[in-house]
Amino acid sequence: MLGIDVGGTFTDAVLVEDGRVTTAKVPTTARQEVAVVAAARAVDARAPKRFAHGTTTATNALLERRGARTAFVTNEGFQHLLHLRRQNRAHLYRPCAEHPEPLVPLERCHGVRGRLGPDGELVPLELASLPDLGDPEAIAVCLLFSFRDPTHERAVADELRRRHPGARVVVSHEVAPEFREYERASTTVADAYLGPVAGGYLERLAAAASAAGLPEPLVMLSSGGVATAGEAAAHPAGILVSGPAAGVVGAGLVARLAGFEHALSFDMGGTSTDVCLLRDGRAERVSERVVGGLPIRLPSVDVHAVGAGGGSIVRRDAGGALRVGPESAGADPGPACYGRGGPPTVTDANLLLGRVPRELPGGLVLDPTAAERALAGIPPEDVVEVVNSEMLRALRLVSVERGHDPREHALVAFGGAGPLHACALADELEIRAVLVPAAAGVLSALGLVASDERRDTVRSHVVPLAEAGELPPEGEADLRYRGQSFEVTVPLGPDLAARFHAAHEERYGHADPERELELVAVRTAEIRRGPHVELQVTQCYKVEGPATVELEGSTVWVPAGWRGATDGHGTLVLTR
Repeated sequence: MLGIDVGGTFTDAVLVEDGRVTTAKVPTTARQEVAVVAAARAVDARAPKRFAHGTTTATNALLERRGARTAFVTNEGFQHLLHLRRQNRAHLYRPCAEHPEPLVPLERCHGVRGRLGPDGELVPLELASLPDLGDPEAIAVCLLFSFRDPTHERAVADELRRRHPGARVVVSHEVAPEFREYERASTTVADAYLGPVAGGYLERLAAAASAAGLPEPLVMLSSGGVATAGEAAAHPAGILVSGPAAGVVGAGLVARLAGFEHALSFDMGGTSTDVCLLRDGRAERVSERVVGGLPIRLPSVDVHAVGAGGGSIVRRDAGGALRVGPESAGADPGPACYGRGGPPTVTDANLLLGRVPRELPGGLVLDPTAAERALAGIPPEDVVEVVNSEMLRALRLVSVERGHDPREHALVAFGGAGPLHACALADELEIRAVLVPAAAGVLSALGLVASDERRDTVRSHVVPLAEAGELPPEGEADLRYRGQSFEVTVPLGPDLAARFHAAHEERYGHADPERELELVAVRTAEIRRGPHVELQVTQCYKVEGPATVELEGSTVWVPAGWRGATDGHGTLVLTR
């Protein structure tokens, strides 16, 4: 079984065969499919039974605004929907801060006469009122109440496909059939905008994989499951968190194999840190997240990212306070210790503290003199303390601030820099165990190998719970007290109301069992469980701090008061 995850600097490959794990890292190329094939060759993957892939293509295209020339069609009078947003500030305490520009400029936002309400048609649809859209590459259609009745939206889409046979037409009731028209419109526009870029890449990937003797790739979705390349290309907004989702799946696998039901995933790379809560070995999911300043209303693992990584730049601000990140030195020039004239970074501080080896995998020799010169008298201990505080806030956000006690969880540390900081963070959170997998440097690729196939669906209700009728036996329900603006998601099943009250109490500190409940949406997923993965132990460690342990692709710092040993699956289990 083969998993390949494409990152900004390296493309990671993991091949699992009879429990043996072979890993490789190759430089990421401009055409990602070339790096994918090179990574497969690096682990000598010969006709694997399963090939799963994580990609940054859609994410990079959205962040860099390299998508298709897109037009937006909505109801007449609502053409400003993408630009009005929620009429809130971009930043609460900075009135002059601006929102990111919408993906579609106002001159390409158009209205069509016709209107549906919650109970039926208010104004008949007039297709003749559709204006000339010019020459768009993609068209996003989002009409009011199409999540209840898609007839108007289907008719508009058919007319647009007739007029613009070469354009990709995306309709909101197929992408995000939920209420809240701004979020639905934003998601639909992103899906249309990314289609040609992501679709083209996945087509090239499938062709390159076939030529290399690899099976058709399965692509990691933001929801933490994989789907066929064709399904991913049909709705590329669903792969915007592809890479981080794979890392969370890998962390869940490691935690389950080590015997821990609950864990916190902690992935610290060169530029950012991704954290996620795992309950019963599975990632928490959310129905919406913001990517590049735009709301995407699709299921996603609840990953929280902060701009803190090994390459985060160290500086003092105008008041003399020490700052770390979010800017990063990247791979070129990289940290000062790379000897390429780079700025001072977290990696430089760890090198001066003796926590990083002088030579990294790939033969890169680090220069402590350059690191000391770049830090210019800034104590490296202070740098580590500042970056730890940023990551600590992220871990608390996904645990304590959501009603979960981190002391009941293990901390799964991975990424090139995660194991260097994990024990210090665990001390602050009073976490008793830190798990460092043998494949810590390529855990996202291992997560791809073990991932389930997953297809999510959602059905909007927005009715009193008592009037909702029979609900599916499995899945999740978005519930709220009548009159509230936001929902709490709870698993479907018996005593749904009682479990909502308990969840509301846990989240907000109060509940009102006498108040009427409203069912907003029901979320279900068709899941085909991923392959069973057993990991063989290739090297055993037994360590007592203070000490460093060099793993393939990452380094572990074990402070005083911590000790650890390798378990039966190759994971280094550290305890206080």
